[in-house]
Amino acid sequence: MKKRSDGAEVLLKSIIKGIFDKKGKDVLKIDLRKLENPVTDYFVICHGSSVTQVDSICDSVEDVVMEKTGEKPLHVEGLENCFWVLIDYGNVVVHIFLEQYRSFYSLESLWADAHIEIMEDKLSK
Repeated sequence: MKKRSDGAEVLLKSIIKGIFDKKGKDVLKIDLRKLENPVTDYFVICHGSSVTQVDSICDSVEDVVMEKTGEKPLHVEGLENCFWVLIDYGNVVVHIFLEQYRSFYSLESLWADAHIEIMEDKLSK
């Protein structure tokens, strides 16, 4: 997998803005860089309450990232049913779940050794 090392902070901010623009819930940023053999530098995980919202969050993330950074995802998976959409930007992988699928797969618990940060929507406060 190709990793992009430049602009990770701008990319992360853009992804998180795209999620909050469509009211994504329980947004987490997981820093995997200090783990041995990480698959990527960061995971961003969130969920929506319907497949329509999951699809909308996905579109918003791609649009905001393109606008702010000019980057396109390396790969997008899961758009067929929108239960779990994965957007791969190389050094950041975004997981957008339908709520019950997020609970079932519980990715946060699989990466509990990493630094996990709860993200808040600064604009709605």
